[in-house]
Amino acid sequence: MTFKKVSVVGLGYIGLPTAAVIASRGIEVIGIDVSKKAVDTINQGKVHIVEPDLDMVVQAAVTMGKLRASLTPEPADAFMIAVPTPFKEGHKPDLSYIESAAKAIAPVLEKGNLVILESTSPVGATEQLANWLQELRPDLQFPGHSGQASPNMHIAHCPERVLPGRVLEELVSNDRIIGGMTDKCCERAMALYKTFVRGECIATNARTAEMAKLTENSFRDVNIAFANELSLICDDLKINVWELIALANRHPRVNILSPGPGVGGHCIAVDPWFIVDSAPEKARMIRTAREINDYKPHYVVEKVKAAADQFKRPIIACLGLAFKADIDDLRESPAMEITAHLATSNTGEILAVEPNIDTLPEHLQQAGIELVSLQSALEKANVLVVLVDHKPFKALTSNDINTKVVVDTRGLFSRF
Repeated sequence: MTFKKVSVVGLGYIGLPTAAVIASRGIEVIGIDVSKKAVDTINQGKVHIVEPDLDMVVQAAVTMGKLRASLTPEPADAFMIAVPTPFKEGHKPDLSYIESAAKAIAPVLEKGNLVILESTSPVGATEQLANWLQELRPDLQFPGHSGQASPNMHIAHCPERVLPGRVLEELVSNDRIIGGMTDKCCERAMALYKTFVRGECIATNARTAEMAKLTENSFRDVNIAFANELSLICDDLKINVWELIALANRHPRVNILSPGPGVGGHCIAVDPWFIVDSAPEKARMIRTAREINDYKPHYVVEKVKAAADQFKRPIIACLGLAFKADIDDLRESPAMEITAHLATSNTGEILAVEPNIDTLPEHLQQAGIELVSLQSALEKANVLVVLVDHKPFKALTSNDINTKVVVDTRGLFSRF
């Protein structure tokens, strides 16, 4: 099957790059988003997020007439849903964005369409999507409903698995897991992904595809938790954890990750809770890892407070707000959580240094935090808190910090 027109619902950190890459293959793509600002920006050939080279790909696709954005869905051959899946109170999965996407596209669906859920989701979410669409469009036949010998709609789950900062490269090069609700659904989805994926497309069922993504991120979360717990122990024992890890990793079968101020981003900090919610009695290690990583920001705050107590008028510069290096993504960021907590607990004057954003989120502004340049922070602050290992911070020397009290959660200065 050939795809003449593809609709991507949700033009964020996954949706927009995906839409741009598909459009670069000569397929007409319409991107749907609830943000008028995002839609207008994209239609000008510009981008509203930071991702290397994305601006050039979007500009080229828009200029060629292959990519445009809209607030309103319209008919297409395939619909790819890439909306957020956060959790609610009690770490319960929040599928409201997926439900809203289903309601948005339902009126324009046509017999034979393919609907793919890319949003990282708890097991069973793809089936729930099919249920919502069936309720909204009883005139169509969706898979998973008894009494339908031959569904005329196709539903699949294909979880995104890209690394911020390398999205364009990994969208094309990474293997993709294609979880169809039927064999025919798998076949249709595979045909779409093979238009732009050089990696292998591997077929499975929707539930296994959902669990695969959760498993990948939970594996990483457990390993990060080991490193973070090790850092707590080393603090107590007066051991440099980064030196220790470097030595331990010289063993041919040991590969310990680096500790940090916690775990951020929309994936690793969220997805393990989906497994815990699905199997609360059995997911014991996964739950414990989440609790360790969620505790780490609170531990860092206490270390900073102890450092600030050395000064009559502490001025604390928090270096980095993003959840990882050299991006502008603040979602589930432990760095931002730490910075906000320091401000609201009256620890001192708080300066934020985040070279990848122009303005602070509203709640940080209301907390009295000032966004400043790195140079300004070095001039004013007496306490430096390294929260993200952005490139400009890595370039600092011992002369830049030797008059400061430093809380280094990333090990940037462990070499000094």
